[in-house]
Amino acid sequence: MLTPEIKKKIDNLWDRFWSGGLSNPLTAMEQISYLLFMKRLDESDLKRKADAEWLKQEYVSVFDGHEEYRWSWWKQLEAEEMLSHVQQKVFPYIKTLQDSKEAEDIPDELKPPFTRHMKDAVFIIPKPSLLVEAVEIIDSIYAELEKEREEGQTFHDTQGDIYEYLLAEIASAGKNGQFRTPRHIIQMMAALVDPKLGDQVCDPAAGTGGFLLGAYQHILTQHTSEEHIHTDENGMKRGLVGDKLTDPRQWEVLREKTFYGYDFDSTMVRIGLMNLMLHGLDRAHVDYQDTLSKQFNEDDRYDVVLANPPFKGSIDKSDINEGLSLKTTKTELLFINRIINMLRIGGRAGVIVPDGVLFGSSNAHKAAREMLLDQCELQGVISMPSGVFKPYAGVSTAVLIFVKGGKTENVWYYDMQSDGYSLDDKRTRIKDNDIPDIIEKWKTKNQQPTTNNDRTARSFLVPADEIRENNYDLSINRYKEAVYEEVEYDPPKDIIKQLRKIESEISKELDELGEMLS
Repeated sequence: MLTPEIKKKIDNLWDRFWSGGLSNPLTAMEQISYLLFMKRLDESDLKRKADAEWLKQEYVSVFDGHEEYRWSWWKQLEAEEMLSHVQQKVFPYIKTLQDSKEAEDIPDELKPPFTRHMKDAVFIIPKPSLLVEAVEIIDSIYAELEKEREEGQTFHDTQGDIYEYLLAEIASAGKNGQFRTPRHIIQMMAALVDPKLGDQVCDPAAGTGGFLLGAYQHILTQHTSEEHIHTDENGMKRGLVGDKLTDPRQWEVLREKTFYGYDFDSTMVRIGLMNLMLHGLDRAHVDYQDTLSKQFNEDDRYDVVLANPPFKGSIDKSDINEGLSLKTTKTELLFINRIINMLRIGGRAGVIVPDGVLFGSSNAHKAAREMLLDQCELQGVISMPSGVFKPYAGVSTAVLIFVKGGKTENVWYYDMQSDGYSLDDKRTRIKDNDIPDIIEKWKTKNQQPTTNNDRTARSFLVPADEIRENNYDLSINRYKEAVYEEVEYDPPKDIIKQLRKIESEISKELDELGEMLS
């Protein structure tokens, strides 16, 4: 979450871009992301070098032989020279970061995703003064981030946070269902689905790469020694050292053969790739692709899918992939179909859906729920409060956790009341937070009784047959019992007596006031 101080600095940066001639919001966002990438590339390179020295591993800097391409080097230049240096040397260099010496002989389709998608990227900041101002503001943003980090906050997806804020600023967030998932919700979903080393993890609507990053950090935590693990501000254990991964082949699998993502926005693909690279995922496979279209064919491939697909979209009927059997053009339903198809038998998924998916009455809505219950083992439905995505959207949502194949016997429900932040537009941190309880109760969910269980509680199990009898309605309100507190009132005669007494006292005081005035 961005602090008010950082938001103010981003507003200032946006104003400078606007007055500097870059008034298209997506163009401005992309150029800001490039600058952030250059800044973070310098800092993360130094950090990874220090980590390698601590772990006694070899590390070759990405700036090896090119120290003049570091942010900390060229930001000292005079304005005119700075712009020329970045345009003609630094930016062309970062576009080819993943190229090998033999890259010229490799066909484009076989080059790493970052190299392919950065091929057509352009650095179009037009004025030296604008670049200087942008560099100063970004340095001040990072100074603020460092200050917050020292105070115990963690900001591990800065580019995603800035993208989210820019979307809000241009009032387009949510219009096509495209808004970032809060980091703590991603962490919760990763904990529930539990991706492991060796799994192939995919997000079919990857955006800034937040779910892939969350899965990566979850796996790292599982392979980090206890002394390097801490409990973060959201009550979840985090450890990103990965010191138990002692075989280089394990790191190769994790960084090169684990994470896959797709997005139909080429700008988002570039931002996502940059974000993942800066967190150590140099070879994540993120590509430009509409995963609902006929061109996509990745069925029965992935072990884990984590996603928050677009809610409010629809797709041209003629372009829908033939493998999707749901008769609808609504993306929130088609993505359920897509995710089930993408998973291997036994593959696990955590997906955010709008509440309408849980109880919608159309044939397609019911068919989607039948898929979840009858073709998969639907394990859990976590109902989230409507404020989770504020200020960008107020839609009520739920997290579905399921396994492809198997048989659904019982579905575990949890009624989340708070995620650790206020549910208004400000989303300020509060003490109440159900997420640690959700993760803890998830581990023992199958130990809860299915009959005579307390459905007034925060969590409970519902037999699948009961859901089928209710027309496959998955809404928590169908099964949760409300708690009514009996209120006792005084007898009417006593109430009348009290009112007359009060009236008498009022009359007496009015008389006294009248005497004082006369």
